[in-house]
This record gives sequence, structure tokens and C-alpha cells, in this order.
Amino acid sequence: MAYDSTYMRGKAAIVGAVDAVSPTGELGIHERTLQVQMIHAALEDAGLRLSDVDALFATGTMMSSMELAEHLMITPRYTDTTMTGGSSFEVHVEHAAAAIALGLCEVAVIVYAATPRAKGGANFMAAQMAALDKNNPPPNIEWELPYGTISPPGNYALAASRHMALYGTTRAQLAQIAVSTREWACKNPRARHQEPLTIKEVLEAPMIASPLGKLDCCLVTDGAGALVMTSAERARSLRKKPAYVLGAGTAHDHAMMISQMPDLCTTAGAISGPKAFKMAGITPRDVDVVEIYDSFTITVALALEDLGFCKKGEAGAFVQDGRLGPGGALPTNTNGGGLSYTHPGMYGMFLLVEAVKQIRGESTGQVKDAKIAVAHGCGGILSSTSTVVLGSEETL
Repeated sequence: MAYDSTYMRGKAAIVGAVDAVSPTGELGIHERTLQVQMIHAALEDAGLRLSDVDALFATGTMMSSMELAEHLMITPRYTDTTMTGGSSFEVHVEHAAAAIALGLCEVAVIVYAATPRAKGGANFMAAQMAALDKNNPPPNIEWELPYGTISPPGNYALAASRHMALYGTTRAQLAQIAVSTREWACKNPRARHQEPLTIKEVLEAPMIASPLGKLDCCLVTDGAGALVMTSAERARSLRKKPAYVLGAGTAHDHAMMISQMPDLCTTAGAISGPKAFKMAGITPRDVDVVEIYDSFTITVALALEDLGFCKKGEAGAFVQDGRLGPGGALPTNTNGGGLSYTHPGMYGMFLLVEAVKQIRGESTGQVKDAKIAVAHGCGGILSSTSTVVLGSEETL
């Protein structure tokens, strides 16, 4: 039987979307408390109650969906703790949309909270290394770390170096991604960094892992967010303008070792993106605004190519005229992104919240008449990607 890629197009919608961040990067709230606060805030945003929830999605450092349901004293009939790193929440939206389309649940909550600033701040990576299970270390400890590929910056630096060697991409072109993202952050009073940025400043910032400097790298902040999803039919009677799930796709081509990535310049987004676009019945030219996981500037460049916004190897030239920033042809990361807005460790939740805000017309960096928004998550070490296409009522 042929696979029907459109079976869940427009059958579910995001009806609640909230996040919690701070310009200081610190929230001062325990992660479990943040999770509960986010769930109630998202339900309030949607005009629903906790008693309406029959599906729960949770992953991260705090607790599984089962543990969280116990804490909330609810009994979901659908539960999911899928963990693919930063792309987990796009995967959750895909799973929730499928479950709703199949009648397995009616109201789904997806939640995330993390407070890395409270767990080590600038020494977050050192704290992560200290927390490793010495009896069951990840394979990169043996096979990659002895050669100096400190994760994650060193791994992404390999991809950036390869892209530069193959296609002539320059550090200044990658720096333009950080500059354009900062331009959006300057419009957002909740962003961690709100001061203008220049290419010169990006290039002169301390080197972290050549060719990536400090301002090519994402932030380390506290943050939390939650989404509420329901059927398209029910969504139309709720409090806010729905953002319909038009398409979704997920793929991964390796786990946590960059040495196992088949092609350092091509991510699994080359699969998840076209799949999501096909389900939605759109092409990249139809996208009004895109929220791309920006753990590093090179992550954005690779995603732009793999999603089809430009050809492979052309991302450097594609971004250098400010195309991604305010007034550009492809508004990207309109809240300030992981480079300047917030990044608690798994940024995919914030991509979705901002995409929903764009569809609703509520963003601080609002794109006029935005009807189709894409959220593209990337998890692991350029390992797993998940792409979600959201649309307004007019796109159904």
C-alpha cells in the first residue's frame, strides 16, 4: 500500500504556546516548578484546563512524561518521552499531530524546562563532563575526545571547516548569520542580548574552536516553554488563533559522534525538510518565516541548504546581504534565536513557540501577513533533525 504523506495535514493545531526566559539568562526557579508553570500558562493561553489533557510529552533533564503525569495527578491515555536532543519538541509535535489525527488523544501538552545557568553557568560543559556515568561513558570519550574534538564546539567547527574548504564559505559570511539574528533580538525586550552587533565584532570575538568564535556559538541560559495541541475542529472554538500542523518530518543519520556523520556538510534535514514540505503541499518559496535551530552559525547555513532555500554550498552567499534579518527576503529566527534570545540546552521548543506567535501575529519581530512558518530543530551533534510546517486558517 502506498504511503499517504498527507493523512494528517491540517488535522491538528497548536492552540497554546508560551515560554519563559529572562534578559539576565537566569530564572531562579526550579525546573519542576517551571514545567508546571509552563503547562498551566499554555493551557490558559489556549483556554483549556488541566482536566482536558489526555496526552503528555516531556523530555530533558527533569523527568519523563510518566513522572510528570504523576506529579500533575493526571492519567494520560497517550504518553511520549522521545529524546532526540534539540529536535525533540518538533518530533513531539509530529507524534502528537499523528495521534490526534488517529483519535488516540484529543488534547496534548508538550513541555520543556532547563536551568543550566543554575547548574554551572559558564562552566556548563565542565559540569556536564563531571556528571558523566564513568561506568558507561559515551563512545566519543574513547574515539573522539583524545583527538581534541571537544563537544560540541569542536564538532561543529569540523563541519564549518569542511564547508569552507569545499565551497569557499568565509567566516564573515557565517558572522552575518549572527548579526542578522541579533537584529531580531534587538526588537525583543526579553532577549538575552539586545545590543547591536557587527561582523567585525563577531570576527574579533575570542576563538572557541577554529573557525568558530564565541559569537558563532549559542548562549547558555535558563528557559522553559510549553505547547498545547488539539484537533483542528476543536481548535477553532478556543481562545487564540490556531497554528495548524500542515507537515512534519524527522530523520537522523548518526548518533553522538561527528566522525560517524556520513557527510559533514549535509544533515538529515535534507530528508526531514522535503518530507515536511511534501506533506504540507508547499515549496521553500511559500515559506513566510523560518525558525532554524542555531546552536552555531554553521548549523543555520547547513539547514538553509538542506531545506532547499538555497543550493548546497551557497548558504554563505545566500545570507551575506542580510536576507535573514528584518526586512530581508527570508525572515529567520525572529525572536533572536539561540545565538541571542535564549538557549537552555535544547532550543527546539522556542522555535515552535516563535513560529506559533508569527502565525498569530504576536511576535516582537512580526513578519507582515505571515501565513506559513517553519520550525526546524536539530539535535545531538548535527545528528537528528525534525521539521514542522505551521499554517494559518487560510492555508488549509
